Amino acid sequence: MVGKKETENLIKTNDGSMVFNDFCITISTVNGSGSATANNTILKAIFKMGIPAVGRNIFPSNIQGMPTWYSIRVNKNYYLGRVEKDNILIAMNQETIEDDLNNLVPGGVLIYDKNLSFPKKLSEIFTYSIPVGFLLEQAKAPTYLRVYLANMVYVGALAFLLEIDLAKIEEVLKQHFKGNKKAIDPNMHVINTAFAWSQEHLEKKDPYFLKPMQGTEGHIIANGNTAAALGALFGGLQFAAWYPITPATGIAESLNEYIPKLRKDPQTKKINCVVVQAEDELAAIGMSIGAGWAGLRSMTSTSGPGMCLMSEYIGLAYQSEVPVVIWDVQRVGPSTGLPTRSSQGDLSFSYFMSHGDTDCVILIPGSVNECFEFGWRALDIAEELQTPVILLSDLYLGMNNWMTRAFEYPSTPIKRGKVLWEKDLKSLLKESNGVWGRYVDLDGDGVPYRTVPGNLHPNAAYFTRGTGHDEYAQYSESPEVWKREHDRLKRKFITARKFIPEPILEKNNQAEIGIIAFGSTYYALVEACDILKKQSIKIDYLRIRALPFHDSVEEFFINHQKVYVVEANRDGQLAQLLMINYPKVAPKINIISRLNGISLSAEWIVRTVLEKENSDE
Repeated sequence: MVGKKETENLIKTNDGSMVFNDFCITISTVNGSGSATANNTILKAIFKMGIPAVGRNIFPSNIQGMPTWYSIRVNKNYYLGRVEKDNILIAMNQETIEDDLNNLVPGGVLIYDKNLSFPKKLSEIFTYSIPVGFLLEQAKAPTYLRVYLANMVYVGALAFLLEIDLAKIEEVLKQHFKGNKKAIDPNMHVINTAFAWSQEHLEKKDPYFLKPMQGTEGHIIANGNTAAALGALFGGLQFAAWYPITPATGIAESLNEYIPKLRKDPQTKKINCVVVQAEDELAAIGMSIGAGWAGLRSMTSTSGPGMCLMSEYIGLAYQSEVPVVIWDVQRVGPSTGLPTRSSQGDLSFSYFMSHGDTDCVILIPGSVNECFEFGWRALDIAEELQTPVILLSDLYLGMNNWMTRAFEYPSTPIKRGKVLWEKDLKSLLKESNGVWGRYVDLDGDGVPYRTVPGNLHPNAAYFTRGTGHDEYAQYSESPEVWKREHDRLKRKFITARKFIPEPILEKNNQAEIGIIAFGSTYYALVEACDILKKQSIKIDYLRIRALPFHDSVEEFFINHQKVYVVEANRDGQLAQLLMINYPKVAPKINIISRLNGISLSAEWIVRTVLEKENSDE
């Protein structure tokens, strides 16, 4: 066995240095083998050591047997986007070993099950062979659990090689299994057995170490779907209907998990939020709109295929002015597409949702923290504008575990908008000579006043319809009435700018070149801008967080000679919408887009920008 100080003298990278808290670990396993518990244990133990880290999963759309990968990026500088190469590979799947090795950096680390065979001689990397089956025998792991406990062998080996605190690992397992010793003890016993064996038989040669930091204070580990559900609950959600679909299912599952804890009346002990699993997406959106019409704060969650089915109902809510929130956790389309891969491909579809002339308000979170924040803000905005509000997340953000700031309680009271109760309606009728119309624009902002069931005033009732109607909700096919109605709805879309989140200037280098992007590309872009700055290319980065576009978007174009629009779809959908809205600045727009189901990396963005910059010289 080699001691720590002695080991540090032996270990060198190409430039003669050790690497602390700055590398990527990828674990290659088989779907359905129970590796998720092991992988999350590693991630959360590292996080508990105060080291910034993020975990991302690439998994197949079947239930069991296909390859799956889990990557943990550790970075002391808080860069959390995807990287293209691995520093450490844990190989547990014979089928993918050749491709996995090709993704390992020179001087990288291979930790592998002794039973695996390799297609070529291993060179230029550090290797550690682990006898997984033998160690399970040594730990006397129950036969029926061995396929799952095998993953804990690499947890123990990695803990030794990287110096992960075993106490932190045990703490994570206690939290995961909710203190159940029957579940904790077998897992921890295998980890301790593998750790002890590694101490005795492995000689540390590689340069990678973990070193405790204070870099995670005030942060938590969470995924975007859970954050969205919690945000909605803290925002007063009362009803949600849904139908299962990857990658959005986690939102409804999180609602069901947290409602008993967060939404039980302390006096009556009754639950005050209802979740209904509908028979399909049509029923889910129909129920959600019905609940919104009835005065409940209401939402549904789905992905691209579900949005296609919901589009007609969303048009009904737009035309009849019913508040409802729709979460679209995007995946690769069209059709079934790639259900377990991520994209930003639903932006154009959402913007032009439903047939006819419609304008949909869209919120686009760029982080897990914003999934929480927009979860409650969307409910306010939907009610203040009396319209559907679409939230565009994606699989990359929604299903992966991110380090994020601890969620903050909503900073404002719940905003119900222009809802009239008996006293309100009585006062309004007095001011308007006894006449009230559901769709009368009294304030000139396009947003009328509404009543909801339960208002006992005799004038509160009106007929809700998706057909043509006048200001008093009376059926009409008059061309003048239709034009007047939809001119008002357009005013409402303009009014929306007062309520939606403004863009954020993430990087302000006083540059001539700008980048505009949206959503989860945030993590890669922050890092890419810093890399480009070190190469003497200054770039300003504006992150769009909502549509309609804010006035500051046009100002950004005016202040920059060239603007790259970066997005994870094939055709550059955000760029197209910017060209439609700002045709005069269209010549400044340069599209940087890619769709292959994998999130954009800082390396790819940097390469693409440099190629375009060099081609313009």
